[in-house]
Amino acid sequence: MTKNRFGDFFHPIFAVDLVYDFMISVNNVSVVFGGFYLLDSVSFLINKKDRIGLTGRNGAGKSTTLKMLAGLQIPSEGNISMASDIKIGYLPQTKVYTDGNTVRKEAEKAFADLFALKDEVERLNLELAGREDYESEAYMKLLDKIHEKTELLAIRGENNIDREVEVVLKGLGFKPEDLDRNCEEFSGGWRMRIELAKILLARPDIFLLDEPTNHLDIESISWLESFLQTYSGAVVLVSHDRAFLDNVTTRTLEISLGKVYDYKVAYSQFEQLHKERIEQQMRAYQNQQKQIKDTEDFIERFRYKATKSVQVQSRIKQLEKLERIEVEEEDMARITVRFQPAVRSGEIVLTGKELTKAYGDHVVLKGIQLDIKRGEKIAFVGKNGEGKSTLVKMIMNEIPFEGELKIGHHVNIGYFAQNQAQMLDENLSVFDTIDYVAKGDIRLKIRDILGAFMFGGEASDKKVKVLSGGERSRLAMIKLLLEPVNFLILDEPTNHLDMRSKDVLKEAIKEFDGTVIVVSHDREFLDGLVTKVYEFGGGVVKEHIGGIYDFLQKKKIESLNELQLSASPTVSATKKEEPETVSENKLSYEAQKELNKKIRKLEKRVADCEQKIEKLETEIGEVEADMATPEGASDMALYEKHQKLKKDLDQTVEEWEAVSMELEEMQGS
Repeated sequence: MTKNRFGDFFHPIFAVDLVYDFMISVNNVSVVFGGFYLLDSVSFLINKKDRIGLTGRNGAGKSTTLKMLAGLQIPSEGNISMASDIKIGYLPQTKVYTDGNTVRKEAEKAFADLFALKDEVERLNLELAGREDYESEAYMKLLDKIHEKTELLAIRGENNIDREVEVVLKGLGFKPEDLDRNCEEFSGGWRMRIELAKILLARPDIFLLDEPTNHLDIESISWLESFLQTYSGAVVLVSHDRAFLDNVTTRTLEISLGKVYDYKVAYSQFEQLHKERIEQQMRAYQNQQKQIKDTEDFIERFRYKATKSVQVQSRIKQLEKLERIEVEEEDMARITVRFQPAVRSGEIVLTGKELTKAYGDHVVLKGIQLDIKRGEKIAFVGKNGEGKSTLVKMIMNEIPFEGELKIGHHVNIGYFAQNQAQMLDENLSVFDTIDYVAKGDIRLKIRDILGAFMFGGEASDKKVKVLSGGERSRLAMIKLLLEPVNFLILDEPTNHLDMRSKDVLKEAIKEFDGTVIVVSHDREFLDGLVTKVYEFGGGVVKEHIGGIYDFLQKKKIESLNELQLSASPTVSATKKEEPETVSENKLSYEAQKELNKKIRKLEKRVADCEQKIEKLETEIGEVEADMATPEGASDMALYEKHQKLKKDLDQTVEEWEAVSMELEEMQGS
């Protein structure tokens, strides 16, 4: 392990010590594509109960790494060893679907080994019934085998299959009536949920999940978090959902420039440590560049002087042997993008009366009332299929509906949906697509903006017609950023964005002085962005004042106290309780909001203390190791440093105990 200022939180992985109780060992693995090293001699261990987030820029090799761990791709060099009889559950980003089964029957495929065991027990019992050599050794062995298999069947819980299937499918958003529908009746996103259900039900030793939240809504993501948090096996996942990573993982493996770096922390803490590593790497890079220049200057100055030939040759060999430091350029550049200014809209941006939409006998929305004012930033949330995108399409007049909908004075709508990507001119390049809509000084930053959305370098010269669906969606988002609008409607804008691109977009929306509607399941993206939440469900829309986490906390409280409202389908969208009820609930809600704020602050203080304690303990260990050497034994400065560190540790532990007690009391109130 390399010792540095990050202490025990971070080490670059180049070799491993196989003394741990590991599940998977990656040993000096390289992946080469056309002479380019995607991964270069990386090694790491996955241990039992590890919760690992795999991160890195797009194209760094995250999905490739998952495929190798799943045994679906062989490394170009090195090897991957696994513990015996390890059972792996792998969810790719895309899946080839098979048709012909109901949702329930497809999910039950997860129990194939259990069904096989059950068939074996039945076969053995039939064999036993036909035997009459009751005293023979073979008969006794058969009895023992039947007893062993029957016990194993009982342990596996053959009678709980139906219950397990229903619990998992319900958690992933399926309704009871959905379970007996054929899989082909569902969209690709819902069929990915079925694949995820099969993996969860199979109870593997390790989950390998590639973007598992892409097709889930907020409630299903929350359920999956709880499932993974309490699961007894290991988890390795790739996700662009910060909140999901923070709530599930405790370790982060970063792939950067072909190497893997191991951080023993969840994603948010990793981001800070990663930033410090890049700064440290940049300083080392700059020092090395100076060293190279000085060496090259020396060689050039004395190349033709016979008296210096030995030194010149020595310096040339030094340069040849020097391992060049690389810095990931993406992390060195930060860019701020703002939506282009537009004419100020009227106070009332959008009103709707008795908005109703049905597909045949299925009523999606009924009697919805809307009243959206200038400057409001609103999140549309709820399970998939409850009408979020339907209402957006009604606002955009893309589908017929009943009721009255009126757009306000001077309202200029900027609309982003997945199908917007199909409206791009396929014959233009990426750069020309943006250059065409950019006006004024912003044109000088086009390449920076493209880079921030993963179109850096040669990618900006690609023709639109060769772009993938995800790339087209990102390009459509950039195009929208540069158009002058005062009312943004964004339907799942982050689905194809990496962490950095999402940050750029989020900051742009926060700075936007117009009105915003965002349909999204990404809690971290919505956090600090919206001030009102519209919850869709049962044909109605319920208004919640506050941010996304205020809404989720309130929903959790309601659920715990069984206060869920079973609203009639005829209730209006933003229907509010009677005035006296509003005032009472508002007081309780504000008090709860303030309590949650205090709890979050205390939780951060506890986490900061724990991080500081671990750092101090590491530093004390390093000083004590130095004190144990002959030179250190007589070094008074080391003893003084040791005493100071011990004092700091004691004070930090005292603070941690006090804050932890305060947090426990507040959580129990």
